[in-house]
Amino acid sequence: MSAADWYAHKSLGDGLFWIQERFYQSDNRANIWLLRGSHQDVVIDTGLGLRSLPDYIDAKGLLGKDPQRKNPLLAIATHAHFDHSGGLHQFQQVGVHSLEVDALANGDNFETVTWLSDREIVEAPSPGWRARHYKVKAVQPTHILQEGDVINLGDRQLTVLHMPGHSRGSICLHDRDNKLLFSGDVVYDGAMIDWLPYSRVSDYISSCERLVGLVDSEQVDQVLPGHYNTFGAKRLNRIASTYISRAGTCPAKVSTFAWRTLAGVALRACNPRSAC
Repeated sequence: MSAADWYAHKSLGDGLFWIQERFYQSDNRANIWLLRGSHQDVVIDTGLGLRSLPDYIDAKGLLGKDPQRKNPLLAIATHAHFDHSGGLHQFQQVGVHSLEVDALANGDNFETVTWLSDREIVEAPSPGWRARHYKVKAVQPTHILQEGDVINLGDRQLTVLHMPGHSRGSICLHDRDNKLLFSGDVVYDGAMIDWLPYSRVSDYISSCERLVGLVDSEQVDQVLPGHYNTFGAKRLNRIASTYISRAGTCPAKVSTFAWRTLAGVALRACNPRSAC
């Protein structure tokens, strides 16, 4: 299957594109965002990497008429989990938070929580493909990100917000001028996961409190999440506030402990060696 068949995209205007993997039918299917700037273009999350994302972007002309006038396309992972980082190895420039650099450089498929089944891939990307052979390929990040870093695209800037909880290196990218928040898995309109390896509920609560602060200070109008559909500030406030109120309760703690234990056992069984 060609890259042109594997992916599909929608233009949201103002140089922003929403890309998805058509034949990955799962709640784990991550949104891929392409944002164009006057001097630098950036891809935010890269999906599984089963087909070439750069080839798709080039074939569809998403970088405009003269992409050579800019710096090489920069791919940033909002965190290292497989559904977001699987395609990073296809890019010359790769960015991730400092706490998850080693996981990507070492091909640590335990920390990337690689968990894929044949039933989720409704049309195989190549003859004989099987999910059990899938691993996130090791890649050496070229851009090691920290809280407060600014990614300059020329006519717009993205500020790195370190928001741990879902994973230790989870980040949001904040376009302050346009009040856009690329949130990865820090927040999306669904059940928030805090029971994976390197998840931490206390950190997640702090990150959600920070999200509420962004809403209260009117710094976010639209959220472009790692999964599902986009949403506005009011919904962001409700999702974050609900997590804060529920996360510390006894039933939530018991549930998180149980899921964390099961997830750890399952991931160790599927990824007995940390490097692929």
